[in-house]
Amino acid sequence: MQLAQQRASAIAPAPASAQCGVMGFRFVHTADLHLDSPLRSLALRDADLAELIADASRTALRNIVSLCLAEQVDALLIAGDLYDGNQTSMKTARFLAAELARLDQAGIRCFIIRGNHDAESLITRELTFPPSTHVFTGRAGVEIMEARPRRVAIHGLSFRDRHAPESLLPKYRLPEPDALNIGLMHTSLGGAAGHDLYAPCALADLQGSGFDYWALGHIHKRLDYPAHAIGQSHVTMPGIPQGRDIGEAGAGSVTLVQIDDAGRITTEARVVALAGFALVCVDVRGLEQWGDLRNAIARALEDARLPCPHLVARLVLRGSTVLATRLRRDRDLALAEAQEIARGLGGIWVEQLVLDLGSEQPRSGALGDLAALIESDILPSPAYALALEEMRAALETALPPETRKEIAEFPDAMIHDGVAEILAQLRGQMP
Repeated sequence: MQLAQQRASAIAPAPASAQCGVMGFRFVHTADLHLDSPLRSLALRDADLAELIADASRTALRNIVSLCLAEQVDALLIAGDLYDGNQTSMKTARFLAAELARLDQAGIRCFIIRGNHDAESLITRELTFPPSTHVFTGRAGVEIMEARPRRVAIHGLSFRDRHAPESLLPKYRLPEPDALNIGLMHTSLGGAAGHDLYAPCALADLQGSGFDYWALGHIHKRLDYPAHAIGQSHVTMPGIPQGRDIGEAGAGSVTLVQIDDAGRITTEARVVALAGFALVCVDVRGLEQWGDLRNAIARALEDARLPCPHLVARLVLRGSTVLATRLRRDRDLALAEAQEIARGLGGIWVEQLVLDLGSEQPRSGALGDLAALIESDILPSPAYALALEEMRAALETALPPETRKEIAEFPDAMIHDGVAEILAQLRGQMP
């Protein structure tokens, strides 16, 4: 242990905080960059948008390094999933090496653990890191930084392979005495929606571990659990710094951490994303003219801007309007117009249009009464659902085998749109 500490101290440059006269220890904590993660779904919709987002993960890393330099921090901590599995190329590796070299030249240490996606990467073992970067192995280790007034012990443990069904916490070394102890761990904690269970660990166990700060990774949503009692650990999941789809909405950020001489910890989210995803809802109730709809879309998109250069919006038109039938019939035209509006605003992209529309109240008369009867009695009935399934089955049987799957997966939304158009015709709402 003593030899390892001496070796770590020998390669560690003087902390930036000591250089600029600021006491304590400051670092940036990030995870889940997923460099060059593929975005096939966006590529199918908009090639320009796909190109922007495909390069966004690199831009986020470049922004993170620039933040470290601007804030003159002591270290950058990366808590896993720097890569995105076996898609990573040597071009990605060279880019990463160049960014880490910027930190090395400024005397800023970098500490990295491998997550489940990094375990698949073939280039991880081939990349040569600068001397100020330390990548933890599959065996728990600790690196010591000499800082005033106390030493700083950085603990880490990398994934050996993609799967880690049990908690990694028992494998970590005990906290170093008379030192600030910071742990790097890639974990799903107790589990989170949209994430597989990896190295599960109870939050209470981390908080009671005797460490000062746990720098976590894996869950793509920011979670921050400050210590509420003496001796309790501060636990942070920084979230993904650059989202890749609407399921990773918001302006991606990293965590800037300050630990003062008394051991008090403060954290601050800093946006580093090039683009952020958002669900943008437009209330179309009462709109009667296409021009009114365009104005409403423009206002909603402008109001939805995020604190990053680009907004990628999934636009939802919601409410009852006489334009409902036209919107369903001309959905592609409506999407193209929304994208045109977004381009005119600058820095905004519309990647998809969702229609959640009702119709205006039916007019009086026999046809209006028939429309109301269909909506109130027929559509909700089990007999209607059964009739749909019987028609689907009959059509599937009549088709060649190679086309049957398409009928079996015939989306209910298309049926709903067709019924809505018929009802609109009965109400006299066709344009």
